[in-house]
Amino acid sequence: VQYSQSRTNQITLLERRLSDIGWSVGQRILDVIVYREKGTKRDTKLFNILSFIQNHVWRTLFGKNADSIEQSLEHKDQFMIIDQSPVTNKFISVPKEMGSLNCAAFIAGVVKGVLDATNFNPEKVTA
Repeated sequence: VQYSQSRTNQITLLERRLSDIGWSVGQRILDVIVYREKGTKRDTKLFNILSFIQNHVWRTLFGKNADSIEQSLEHKDQFMIIDQSPVTNKFISVPKEMGSLNCAAFIAGVVKGVLDATNFNPEKVTA
């Protein structure tokens, strides 16, 4: 975060950089998990891959599962992976001038990276 912060002064650009870094982590972590767990099969349903992210990816990266997956009431094709205390927001102190910075953009990038690597190609992934 500090490295990316030193290269930009706009919050939206910093969140985009964190998301891009997370995307590359998501691409690579999928390979690691599939390699470690030889018996895994490729999921072809969106909810199944989101459940895989909630359990396997979260546990590999953060040492715990995400709290839940919820489907939007307004849009049936919109899902949310809920983590009540994301590690990225817990252990990073945000300067006062960047008070609205959401470091969970990194996690959103990881999710987008995993979904892209599995050919789900999400329209939009946000923190």
